[in-house]
Amino acid sequence: MKHLASTTAMAVLLAGVANAGGHLAFAPGEGDFNWDSYNSFAEQYDLSGQSLSITGPWTGQDKDLVDSVIAYFEEATGAEVEYSGSDSFESDFVIAAEAGNPPQMAVFPQPGLMADMARQGNLVALPDGTGDWLRENYAAGESWVSLGTVDDTMYGFPYKIDVKSLVWYVPEAFEEAGYEVPETLEALKELTDQIVADGGTPWCIGLGSGAATGWPATDWVEDMMLRTQPPETYDAWVANELPFDSPEVVNAIEEFGYFARNDDYVSGGAEAVASTDFRDSPGGLFEVPPQCYMHKQATFIPTFFPEGTELGLDVDFFYFPAYEGEDLGQPVLGAGTLFVRTEESDVTAAFLDFLQTPIAHELWMAQSGFLTPYTEVNPDVFPTDTQRALNEILTNATTFRFDGSDLMPGEIGAGAFWTGMVDYVTGEDAEAVGAAIQERWEAIQ
Repeated sequence: MKHLASTTAMAVLLAGVANAGGHLAFAPGEGDFNWDSYNSFAEQYDLSGQSLSITGPWTGQDKDLVDSVIAYFEEATGAEVEYSGSDSFESDFVIAAEAGNPPQMAVFPQPGLMADMARQGNLVALPDGTGDWLRENYAAGESWVSLGTVDDTMYGFPYKIDVKSLVWYVPEAFEEAGYEVPETLEALKELTDQIVADGGTPWCIGLGSGAATGWPATDWVEDMMLRTQPPETYDAWVANELPFDSPEVVNAIEEFGYFARNDDYVSGGAEAVASTDFRDSPGGLFEVPPQCYMHKQATFIPTFFPEGTELGLDVDFFYFPAYEGEDLGQPVLGAGTLFVRTEESDVTAAFLDFLQTPIAHELWMAQSGFLTPYTEVNPDVFPTDTQRALNEILTNATTFRFDGSDLMPGEIGAGAFWTGMVDYVTGEDAEAVGAAIQERWEAIQ
């Protein structure tokens, strides 16, 4: 559910130039694109007569956009590429793999599924040197290598990323109250207290989401883990090598509780957190006077802002900051997709080479809904300042970690973790909640 929200609504946040896929969206040589990277790539390959099949989760406008990027690969190499998108991509791929007829490449939104498919022998490793390339060219490069690696072998190439470590606010409300955007978590807590002292309410928080109620709290806890513990500890927790009721995880839950379980800090009081629908929760930002001043949520949330809201003017965002005193850099929580391949061939190797050119990123950047940690791309091609600023958060990251609950077994990450967070915000002790989730995890092993 979290993945669907962040991918389908991203285009609303980052609207740019729509393109019906299949032909070149930009004439080679025009604009601020890195055409040198395209020309250099084209000179290396002649794949005339070869074909490439790719499947993934991108449908609708996203399919048009990836087709618009693929068109340049076809133009450069002479190869013919067929991308097929599906809302049931995951199950479709598993069925095709089990039947021995998978597409040559696939786009996985779930690293866990990639790992399962790799361990079952359905994927082949990326070309030698891919990991070194990511370390040199992606911000927080080691994080991306780790994300795409299974049992010391690299299978996944990260492409098209979403950011979750964001706080939304109304600049006019901040300006009228004399508030400044905080750059550390210490300063964010000080601002929270200052707003209360001034008679306001700092936060709007809502965990309601039908059968998925509780999931927004998991993002809070994951961000807090990255701001209080080294990334290796986060990884151990996600892999259940560090139990849910360990002091480190309990502390992260209580860090979330600092904001969510204080009646003075939350619009409607702490009791309203669990029952307020996450789609309705940012509404208080836009009331006059404000019912709250800040709302933590990922890139998709503007879908639920009032109609006509102009990003960058009526509402803006800032990076959910890290503790200065913890010296953990600038960690970013997010999600995204990984290209994998099921066969080792000239055409799959060439496509992976294409993904390592700036142009393969810039073409989608210039249209709609695309963020990348690739530091060599030209940010001037972004169609909006909002998208450019979002991408800066990604390229300034010292650590990137994928949404932890999406990496956990479904019964935990999309079950016990959700319900446990509801129990916590409604009064249950953090250690007891962690112990209950851990007990459930051990029961399914």
